[in-house]
Amino acid sequence: MNLLVRKTDSLDGGVKALASKSYTIRAVLSALLADGTSAINDPLISLDTKASMYVCEKLGGSIRKFDEGLKIDGVAGKIRNPGSTLDTLNSGTTIRLATAISGISKDRITLTGDESIQKRPIQPLADALSQMGVRVKTTNGNPPVEVQGPLQGGECNIRGDISSQFISGLLMASPYAAKDTTINITTELKSRPYVDLTLNMLKLFKIKVGNSKYSSFHVEAGQVYSAAEYTVEGDYSSAAFILAAAALTESKVTVHNLFSDSLQADKRIVGIIRDMGAKVDVKRDSVTVRGSGRLHGVKADLSDSPDLLPIVSVLGALAEGETIIYNTEHARLKECDRIKAMHSELKKMRADVTEKQDGLVLKGGALYGATLDSWNDHRIVMSMAVAGLKAQGKTKIADSEVAAVTFPDFAGIMKGIGADIKVV
Repeated sequence: MNLLVRKTDSLDGGVKALASKSYTIRAVLSALLADGTSAINDPLISLDTKASMYVCEKLGGSIRKFDEGLKIDGVAGKIRNPGSTLDTLNSGTTIRLATAISGISKDRITLTGDESIQKRPIQPLADALSQMGVRVKTTNGNPPVEVQGPLQGGECNIRGDISSQFISGLLMASPYAAKDTTINITTELKSRPYVDLTLNMLKLFKIKVGNSKYSSFHVEAGQVYSAAEYTVEGDYSSAAFILAAAALTESKVTVHNLFSDSLQADKRIVGIIRDMGAKVDVKRDSVTVRGSGRLHGVKADLSDSPDLLPIVSVLGALAEGETIIYNTEHARLKECDRIKAMHSELKKMRADVTEKQDGLVLKGGALYGATLDSWNDHRIVMSMAVAGLKAQGKTKIADSEVAAVTFPDFAGIMKGIGADIKVV
């Protein structure tokens, strides 16, 4: 399946932001660990979140759908032997959180994912779990990964500059360790807001965590997740593509269900668009962008929000002057090497872009339609579709169905506000 995008001068309308993928996955797996029945209202239903629901059921949780969302009967930490390898598809969040959670069990559990997942590092998490008494085998430091507990707890050391998901997984599993756990972070903690999401979710499920200025965390043993009701907030990560498209064109677009007090890292997109010159009106539960079609370059430190690199690089390629994206080398360890991917695809559109080890340097100018690759990465597909709205001629993006990982009806939503985009 391909996306065909043509130049679009203006967008108009309002859309409801999809529910947050990060929160949905954490809520599903927290509900698995809880004692009793939890309700998750308005969850995101996408390929990534379906992977977390599959893991939940295979590890013993029971999921029932109802009009507002999901009801999940938890296992109170008594993980069931899944009886077969857990396939987490393309979901990096799911495999990393589920690997740590599987370590609670005394059974041998194997987890894997698609070709992209099998290229993504998991050794730092494996090493930390080993320090906590779990036997772990990886495949050259990547999935498939085999774990066998039970989780003993104690003290472990883990670096924080590769993936915050490692720390999140350890935090989620540690309440069910045999003894208290101290998690020491040995490097700078990047993507810290994602750890905050996890801490927020644990608090909702009545788990207490001691936080020593993000350099170490202490989790007491003997805690039990309490069943909870949670309504998933809108996702800034997915909304970023809509907001950016509005900023790049002569448009007025409102995205509802985006909360001004959100802890999400990718809320940063609002400030970036504003700094580039778009008019942005932020209310308690919505963001409105009024674009003039003219932006100017900025310097963007994306250390805490590496998922924004693809769309911010599109903004930079079309803004007047120079845009520097830096301190985001960990974006190379996502579904693909996103720094390399965006350099490659923007070059095809004749952008003036230079690849750095930790980011990109872009000098804004005109873009031209081209046939582009998806890199099997949902954020690459959606970012290049936004670029196509400003490019001369037509832009074709191959294998665009991967967008369904987080945004199942991306083309339909964009078309609804006026984008010249269709699936071919």
